[in-house]
Amino acid sequence: MMETDSPGETGTLPATRRGWRYRLEWRLLSFALWLLRLLPPDAASAAMGKGWRLFARFNSRHRRALGNLEKAMPDLAPAERRRLVLDMWENLGRIAAETLQLDRIVAEPDRFEYDVEDVRKAVGDGGAVVVSLHTGNWEMTAMGGLAAGWQPAGVYQSIKNPLVDRLVYDLRARIYPGGLYPKSHETARRLLTLARSGGRTAMLADLRDPRGAVIPFFGRDAWATVYPASIARAAGVPLVASRTVRLPGNRFRIEARIVEMPQSGDRKADALAATRRYHALFEQWIREYPAQWMWIIRKWL
Repeated sequence: MMETDSPGETGTLPATRRGWRYRLEWRLLSFALWLLRLLPPDAASAAMGKGWRLFARFNSRHRRALGNLEKAMPDLAPAERRRLVLDMWENLGRIAAETLQLDRIVAEPDRFEYDVEDVRKAVGDGGAVVVSLHTGNWEMTAMGGLAAGWQPAGVYQSIKNPLVDRLVYDLRARIYPGGLYPKSHETARRLLTLARSGGRTAMLADLRDPRGAVIPFFGRDAWATVYPASIARAAGVPLVASRTVRLPGNRFRIEARIVEMPQSGDRKADALAATRRYHALFEQWIREYPAQWMWIIRKWL
């Protein structure tokens, strides 16, 4: 669903105050964009990464990340968990800077390597639903679809501030030639039609969704969305899991795998089973590069 003002968090702001706040946020982000774009992409990424590594530890989400990591990987020593969470903050800082330089980064093909050929052959000329997770730099994941010769469409969580939302949308939209749609009920219907007509849609699917299902994740019950698998099952198209891995030298590897979809005759049960399968793959991927996943999310019950 699209974000709205939440009285439970900030109260209902009068339109004039809300408009003033929105303009201020937009100006600050625009200034940050201008400032970061004075630097080459690699320098901006490194500077933002180091800054987040230094200061984000004082954020309350730092404690949440440490707690999540302890519950998911209890065998890790405390010092190793602290190091991984600091590495996570550095990665998130890099992503923030790289998003503001997205056009420059994707214009350099030597930054990318791909492992998507098997998926391209399996999908052929038909539609597909691609699920990814908040790891590496997830903003780059659509590059895998472009490398496969697709015209990927994307789904994003709109930002409450419409001015900031438009600025970020413009940065992202260039790598989604099939369209970039906000999460909504209307978008859900549109994506089903798109998949049935041969379109390929990418969406992040590792966040908490209390309206979804409870599945095992790192040996604990976690909320998961069944929405992507439901679309793939209803449209009769492949479900694909993809990730971006950050490599040395500000380079990225994009990988994709087919997720087996059961065909039992019960669509809901099949979608749930496929959701469990791609979460098992997500867990495997996170264990390979734990510092590259966003441990601050509220995934578990």
